[in-house]
Amino acid sequence: MASCVRVWLNRTYAENVFFMDQVRRNPGDRAVEIHATHGDPDSPVLAAADTAELEPEGLSPAAYVEYALAQCARRGIDVFVPRLHQGAIVAHRAEFEAVGTALLAPPPEAVAVFHDKVIAYEAVQAIGVPVPPWWRVRSADELARAVDELEARGHRACFKPASGAGGVGFRVITRAPFSLTQLNGFPSPYVPLDLVLEAVRQAEEPVDWLVMPVLEQPEVSVDCLTGPDNRVRLAVGRTKNGRRRGFTLDERWLEPARRIAEGFGLHHLSNIQFRMFGERPVLMDVNTRPAGGLHQLSLCGVNAPWAAVRLALGDDPGEMSPPFLGQDYSVVSGPRPLRPVSVPQQRTDLPADVPAPALSGVPAPAVPAPDAVPRAAADSGQARVTAADAVAGGPAAWGTHHR
Repeated sequence: MASCVRVWLNRTYAENVFFMDQVRRNPGDRAVEIHATHGDPDSPVLAAADTAELEPEGLSPAAYVEYALAQCARRGIDVFVPRLHQGAIVAHRAEFEAVGTALLAPPPEAVAVFHDKVIAYEAVQAIGVPVPPWWRVRSADELARAVDELEARGHRACFKPASGAGGVGFRVITRAPFSLTQLNGFPSPYVPLDLVLEAVRQAEEPVDWLVMPVLEQPEVSVDCLTGPDNRVRLAVGRTKNGRRRGFTLDERWLEPARRIAEGFGLHHLSNIQFRMFGERPVLMDVNTRPAGGLHQLSLCGVNAPWAAVRLALGDDPGEMSPPFLGQDYSVVSGPRPLRPVSVPQQRTDLPADVPAPALSGVPAPAVPAPDAVPRAAADSGQARVTAADAVAGGPAAWGTHHR
């Protein structure tokens, strides 16, 4: 009988509760135990895990690697899916292997290339993948020149941090003065150029932004599973066009994604995003981690998280293709249970050799026994988990367009 597989996700996105669900519902009925750590006690991934701990705050990348190695050894982790401090962790792959843990992440060289969007754009251009025009700006004068040039070419300008994940920091430049228009309705990604220039001039440190044209829909996120031999096992595109979502195997999107995944050794799971610039697809971003929407491939009959765990364990799933493409769909938010406010509840039926979780150093208020605490989601935004990155068209959806 195959042994139980122990998987750890560290400080990951709330959407990865679905990643965890799929690993448990694997086709071979392999026993799985999931460990999760996070800095937020109200993260839904802690409630979804079999065992959970709060992470220490303020650790340097090197200290976090030591913490992670200790977690893997103490918990008997077979597969570690790192998000926080991914670059530092993969640089110590041999040390994790020495304690019996496989890293579900690319090698450090690949992580380094795609940590900085400017380096990434230059690198993929060198292998023939088209990218939009872009400017790296660090001052108000550089920003003004880049916006002027883009607008002279007939484009709307936008900017985002040169490094970072998700839609954090993405804004669209407008020449319209600040008015009640910006204060009505939902928060908008549009920011007046004069206010941005003044903020940059007043900043104590230079900014590090990528300025580029606003790209058009559809947005296509290609989820890739790549082996350590640099050969892609699975590539499926997920399309976004307003609220409508769907799937594609069109080589316009898949061929450049494969070229990137294989050319840069994006081992295990990666997500490569494209949008339209004029009449052609161009690269928008590359994520060296599983995408929050990866679970949506289940609508095509594919369990990508489990295939990735198999690959990390040396059990190569071989080349995969979806048996069918699911119908178009939309995503909506829904409730997920949270842990009680006090000490994170733990499963009581784990093997005796699994140690109890580390407890917080902050005394917790007295609460009823865990069995008496309702496992209900709160009404706050933190307690809700979307089925993908955001509800398309909602107030947060714009941030996913230029990750």
